[in-house]
Amino acid sequence: HPSEGTLEEQPTESGGSLPGSPEPSLATGAAGLPAEPPLPRARTPTQEAEGDFYCVKWITWKGERTPVVTQSENGPCPLLAIMNILLLQWKASGVKLPAQKEVITAEELMAHLGDCILSTQPREPSEGLQLNFQQNINDTMTVLPKLSTGLDVNVRFTGVSDFEYTPECIVFDLLNVPLYHGWLVDPQSPEVVQAVGKLSYNQLVEKIITCKQASDSALVSEGLVAEQFLESTASQLTYHGLCELTAAVREGELSVFFRNNHFSTMIKHQGHLYLLVTDQGFLQEERVVWESLHTVDGDSCFCDTEFHLSHALGREGATAAPPDHRLHQGQLDQDYLMALSLQQGRGQDPSVLSDLELARQLQQEEYQRQRVPVQGRAPLGSRPPGERRQRQKPDLDCTLL
Repeated sequence: HPSEGTLEEQPTESGGSLPGSPEPSLATGAAGLPAEPPLPRARTPTQEAEGDFYCVKWITWKGERTPVVTQSENGPCPLLAIMNILLLQWKASGVKLPAQKEVITAEELMAHLGDCILSTQPREPSEGLQLNFQQNINDTMTVLPKLSTGLDVNVRFTGVSDFEYTPECIVFDLLNVPLYHGWLVDPQSPEVVQAVGKLSYNQLVEKIITCKQASDSALVSEGLVAEQFLESTASQLTYHGLCELTAAVREGELSVFFRNNHFSTMIKHQGHLYLLVTDQGFLQEERVVWESLHTVDGDSCFCDTEFHLSHALGREGATAAPPDHRLHQGQLDQDYLMALSLQQGRGQDPSVLSDLELARQLQQEEYQRQRVPVQGRAPLGSRPPGERRQRQKPDLDCTLL
């Protein structure tokens, strides 16, 4: 059963890791690499039944009741990511679902997507472009069924829109849906830039295998640098990539974001990036619609349809008033501006520090802020001045388990 993303050797949820002897894995069969079909995975009748149906979550989007298709397991995320964009911009795409529809099948999703593709028109009226456009339509309809099982993509580490061409990418072009990733090399790391170059993921894996078997020590070292880059960025997102992504995406633009072998619906709102929450576990949570994308380590916040910070879920005694969304917005702004203020305060040139060093400073600053007493309360473990620390008596009744 093909995976939802593109890696044959699937990484964990927090990101994959390159084994000691790496094998080409991203973009099954892409870049001329021989790839044997994976063995089918046994599925229970319950999984088979659930795999063909997807629950629909209704939200209020721009004043209109709008459906969002959710998923309960690692399913056809490319199809859902594209379809949710078409549903969110239904005024332009014309894709709508019946009011209060609660469940939709994969066949219905494919039918809606097919109708949307067939209704597209070429941007230029010339005869040559008309023929090319019609050929793209035919190719897209051929690869359309793959969206329900997975999509072959092969990223390049040089830009957020750089992917090796595959026939499946025509779907994004025809629908005018941008496809992004944030797996970039930091240009301030010359050794990594030299080792990775303009290679795609598949080509880089092949280079690592070749370099590690070479007799030239320089080639071996270059292969180890490339391998370390893949291992240290196993989450498929870097700080430099996140900065470039924030700069490249247009305000209010709906796009598809590829990370961790998963395709998500992404939007930029007031200068910050958010991912659409499609986990079926939040089906009844109307205030959980978007998830912020402002860090690499996965530390994010849930927001409602207006991008206001949602209340914490699953915490006992959560009786506090809803938090002010301005605090959330300020926190996101601070993540991007803290490094600049630190450097200016110390008289440093902002271009001196690498993205990794900036991230470390941000983390240290956040740690220091958390240690500041709040509302006059002393930090955990502190004592008033002059108070002597009393010797603790041993508890003879304790039992060590």
